[in-house]
Parts: sequence; structure tokens; C-alpha cells
Amino acid sequence: MVRAAPGPGADVRNRGIGRGRMFLGGLILFAAVIAWSTALLMSPHSSQTVAEGTEHVRNVVVVFIRNSAFGTLVLCAISGWLLFPERRPRWPARDWAILGLIGVMVASSLYQLVWLYFVTH
Repeated sequence: MVRAAPGPGADVRNRGIGRGRMFLGGLILFAAVIAWSTALLMSPHSSQTVAEGTEHVRNVVVVFIRNSAFGTLVLCAISGWLLFPERRPRWPARDWAILGLIGVMVASSLYQLVWLYFVTH
């Protein structure tokens, strides 16, 4: 049997690259959710009082929250880039859920950064 010559244009039969991007993007999104939730749970928003002798901890908490917010933003950007390649399966519910999750994490990370700026200055 002789196989017909391939048509002009890109070879779209190799879907492994797209699947690999989506797998790695999902894994990085999971890491972003873990980093975001850890920073959210460690957030000092709820406590207004400072215990005696713990003033030195404030700088450590500020650096931790700031770095967590920056890390979450970077991980969200990378996972968004990986999860939305040009050729991807059309599944609007999944796309909207991922965009909503990334949007919530980005918005709360930016809020943390703005809140830290006004608290420390």
C-alpha cells in the first residue's frame, strides 16, 4: 500500500506537544494554587494587635507575603501561557473555570501587594 502525500501546511497529527503543555500548565497551576493558599492562610489581615516582643516578626511576614504574591503572579502567568496554546481542545467550561481561578489568584495577589504597600509606608 502506498500512502498519500501529506497536504500542504502544518502537520497537525502530533498532539503530544499540546498535551504536554496542558499537563505542565495544569501542574504549574496546581503549584500556584498551593502557593496562593499558603500565603492567604498566613495573611495577617485578621489580627490588628501585636503581641509584646514580636515586633521583629513584622519584617519577616512582609517579605514572605510579598514574595508569595510575586511567586503566585509568575506561576499564574506561566500556567496561563501553557494552558492556552493556539491549538487546544474546545472545552469552554474548562477554559472559563481556569480563567476564573487565575483571575481570583491574580486579583488577590495584587490586593496583597497594594495592602502591604499601604501598611508599610
